[in-house]
Amino acid sequence: MIKRIIYISLGVAFMLLAVTSCKTPSVIEKTPNTAVPESFDSSSDTTNTAGVQWQEFFTDPYLNALIDTALGNNQELNIILQEIAVSKNEIQAKKGEYLPSVDIRAGAGLDKVGRYTSRGASEATTDIKPGREMPEPLPDFMVGAFASWEADIWGKLHNGKRAAVARYLSSVEGKNFMVTNLIAEIANSYYELLALDNQLAIVKRNIKIQSDALEIVKLQKSAAKATELAVKKFEAEVFHTKSLQYDIQQKITEAENKVNFLVGRFPQPVLRDAEAFIDLVPKQVQAGLPAQLLDNRPDIRQAEMELAAAKLDVKVAKARFYPSVGISAGIGFQAFNPSYLIKTPESLLYSLAGDLAAPLINRNEIKATYKSANSKQIQAVYNYEKTILNAYVEVTNQLAKIKNLEKSYGLKEQEVQALTTSINISGDLFKSARADYMEVLMTQRDALESKFDLVETKMKQMNAFVNMYQALGGGWN
Repeated sequence: MIKRIIYISLGVAFMLLAVTSCKTPSVIEKTPNTAVPESFDSSSDTTNTAGVQWQEFFTDPYLNALIDTALGNNQELNIILQEIAVSKNEIQAKKGEYLPSVDIRAGAGLDKVGRYTSRGASEATTDIKPGREMPEPLPDFMVGAFASWEADIWGKLHNGKRAAVARYLSSVEGKNFMVTNLIAEIANSYYELLALDNQLAIVKRNIKIQSDALEIVKLQKSAAKATELAVKKFEAEVFHTKSLQYDIQQKITEAENKVNFLVGRFPQPVLRDAEAFIDLVPKQVQAGLPAQLLDNRPDIRQAEMELAAAKLDVKVAKARFYPSVGISAGIGFQAFNPSYLIKTPESLLYSLAGDLAAPLINRNEIKATYKSANSKQIQAVYNYEKTILNAYVEVTNQLAKIKNLEKSYGLKEQEVQALTTSINISGDLFKSARADYMEVLMTQRDALESKFDLVETKMKQMNAFVNMYQALGGGWN
């Protein structure tokens, strides 16, 4: 792995995640005043969940099958793989620039010059052999090898090749980052689908409860113990709950198709076990040390490679101010008759030349390129800092979210139990005329909403579990 690139300017060290980050001469930033959570402190355990393979991190066989299919079929991932192939070809192209170029040439021609020219007059009085005049027109046959090479004295070509290597490694890390995001997106969509299945089941159960209550109210109306208003209110509540059923079914269809798109296949049912969703318990996530993000997060490693490439681009641009040395050579055979080509040394030709060239007057284009390379390097520095800071914030947020959702879920469970019990209580009170129908309706609606909230909280728990794994940089290795 390329050595970490650390810029220090004006004697100011920017400490971020226990790693010195880069500084530019023109801008001095203030060190972020961010409190380090106890579970993400530098003194915490070095165990890091990001090192766990995704096949072991996710235990649902249906989810693992989806991820495995997506890693082979996802179109966006396959596009990135082709970008990696392009970056690899760039290395080969840059390598060829500082190696000698050798060409084999062969040619034939016919030349007729004017008699009343210096060359024509000279050839007219010149015999190729005694008694044999110069042919007119004059054929010309040639075969030979010619080479050219630019001596890379200032490292311009080698640094260009090293920059291409850094960008290739950056594209590989970009692919890894894409894999991490893809796995997380599939997992989150899958858990969303399970949550919608459970909400649909809750709605269907609630429709049964409300329909039974409606029948009781109708009977009470027949016995003059309830009014038509109560009947209509209960009917409206049943219709409202039934409409929720179709809203959820539409969301399920869209969630399934989102999963199918990520997997790279046409719309079809997604195999899943919805009944086990509510009993899912997120595993304990180990954040490890902040500095481990530098090795685990592909986006940080990608930004690092881009920074290395930008530094090399500056060296390449700077080398263009210096003289370039070129060497060219050639060897072959040339004659006016093919039968003479193999006769040496008469038909032998060779050449050797060297040239030295340096920009002298109009260097504006070179200066502009050099300034642009410097600006891009500074841009890469800021991007590197931003990427590290973003990774740190993501981990901190997800750690807090996991803890808070765990506490919230426990309270919502108690809320659901209390409201579920209150449904039976309100029904009994209504039958004995000790509660009006509005209390019964509100109790049923509150119970339905609390069950929905419980399922959504469970989904958020699983999403936080997945997002924490993603934030730590897991899933790609």
